[in-house]
Amino acid sequence: MSTAAPPAEAVIEIRNLSKIYRDFWGRRKVRALNSLSLDVKKGEVFGLLGPNGSGKTTTLKLLLGLLFPTEGEISILGQPASDVTKNERIGYLPEESYLYRFLNAEETLDFYGRLFDMPASVRKERTEMLLDLVKISHARKRPLKEYSKGMTRRIGLAQALINDPDLVLLDEPTSGLDPLGNRDMKDLILDLKKQGKTVLMCSHLLGDVQDVCDRIAILYGGELKVLGRVDELLTEQDVTQILSSRLSDAAVKEINDVIRKHGGDVRKVDHPTANLEELFLRTVQESKDRPGRRHIAEGSAPGPTAS
Repeated sequence: MSTAAPPAEAVIEIRNLSKIYRDFWGRRKVRALNSLSLDVKKGEVFGLLGPNGSGKTTTLKLLLGLLFPTEGEISILGQPASDVTKNERIGYLPEESYLYRFLNAEETLDFYGRLFDMPASVRKERTEMLLDLVKISHARKRPLKEYSKGMTRRIGLAQALINDPDLVLLDEPTSGLDPLGNRDMKDLILDLKKQGKTVLMCSHLLGDVQDVCDRIAILYGGELKVLGRVDELLTEQDVTQILSSRLSDAAVKEINDVIRKHGGDVRKVDHPTANLEELFLRTVQESKDRPGRRHIAEGSAPGPTAS
């Protein structure tokens, strides 16, 4: 007789969290969060979504202890959010990376490694590994002031991982990245999950969240509106989809007749389409595999690339 797996440990526990910003005179100015309660489980990728002003960045700053709540409690990695020692086990990539522009990539990672009192040999090993991981080894000696925004995001992620954190907080991690860099960033997030790390990410790009997150929370006006698994939230329970190949028109008509016979409603019969990211990445890969291939006729698309 099989037994159910024990519930995953909560890395982040938020209970009735509220944050009110006040003006110089102490008068209420903005309620950024209102009675927010949620958990983030160990080893999952959790997405925090919402429009501008919904409270996402405020939540991250409260988790890091950069702000103090007006009401409520936060436990993170088994410690109160106000205990700054917990930050030694956290990696943080802010929406805008504030890095020293005149340092190069090697110097930047070595500097942040020193902040964690890492031995020189460990700093060097982590620096080499992370530069390869985020694919900027070729620009290791260039000062950061010469980096594009996409390259700055990459070195920002490397900086967030220098201490080999248990929990990684990412604020708009794919901001400024081209489609290839976007795919790389998502692959890195999934790799962090494989390593057993917990990731909490905020993003406006819903496709990115759908690709990597196990669960999501949607905030609006500082309040929690939706919480659950991505696959469950996106499944339309009252719609049944049948996917087949090489059906004749007669077979399609017969299937339609059977569906109607059983009280169903045939809404659409068509061919599935890839999304734009898949088309772009496939085109780039085919261009690498077949140098010299040029414009593809309008209305056609490159076929799947052989693995």
